[in-house]
Amino acid sequence: MAVRVDLNISLDGFMTTTDQTPENPFGDDWGRLTAAYAATKTFRERVFHDFSGAGTTGVDERHAAHYFENIGGEVMGAGMFGFHANPDDPDWQGWWGDEPPFHYPVYVLTHTARAPMTFANGTVFEFVDTTPRAALDLALAAAGDQDVRVGGGAAVVREYLKAGLVDRLHVGIAPILIGSGDSLWADLRGLERDYDVTSEVAESGIVHVTFSR
Repeated sequence: MAVRVDLNISLDGFMTTTDQTPENPFGDDWGRLTAAYAATKTFRERVFHDFSGAGTTGVDERHAAHYFENIGGEVMGAGMFGFHANPDDPDWQGWWGDEPPFHYPVYVLTHTARAPMTFANGTVFEFVDTTPRAALDLALAAAGDQDVRVGGGAAVVREYLKAGLVDRLHVGIAPILIGSGDSLWADLRGLERDYDVTSEVAESGIVHVTFSR
């Protein structure tokens, strides 16, 4: 069992931008940031439900496949779920639609009280007003022998990294510059000292950097 983080970031370290709106929830640069990941065979199957066999293979595909492997629970922030887009709609299901790609319990850190949401594919969103450590304990208990992912956003991931609770951090660094937004690396000087760090360059130009211990 391990606690994992898998993210896409820009060359200047940003994983989200400052221009999100309800109509454009991920900002103008999201498509460029995640283009190589979204083009993989695994992403097309798990998110777009395209089982035609289309999609890229190679290094990006290997990391995309690993993203979904052996995960039994997840923690994410309210922003990643999408609370801020429709805060007053009790029927709002977040960004994820009727078939979220998780297939396991997801614990959403939020101060908004809400009943759990259960989907036919095994995804369950539990909304918890608690500490990051307590939310992680819930996800670990639900996961059993499987791994747990901390999904985001950047502020949530930084809390877990600062607390030393992440066993494996993988970042796919896209060769683009965003210039502003939410930096993954803020206040994490020297993080690499606690991990073995490896990197490889994909055919797409994405640099995959993995911090593991």
